[in-house]
Amino acid sequence: MHIELRFFASVREALGIASERTELPEGVRTVGAVREYLVQRGGVWAEALGPERALRMAFAHVMCGPETEVKDGGEVAFFPPVTGG
Repeated sequence: MHIELRFFASVREALGIASERTELPEGVRTVGAVREYLVQRGGVWAEALGPERALRMAFAHVMCGPETEVKDGGEVAFFPPVTGG
């Protein structure tokens, strides 16, 4: 399954990228599982997206929780709870 990842504000700054297209491994089917998959990359990924970090998430431009299922071609976004303009 291919998805588009988007990173905003301090998450974008920590990772050094604003977006990425990626193919998810078998079994990664929810927004929470996408986050866990990215954390497994280690380094700045684990620091920026780790479970101790308060983050908001969205799928297909709609705020969601970690249990939200992702669909092929969809977009998952991560950003801190408060973002500025």
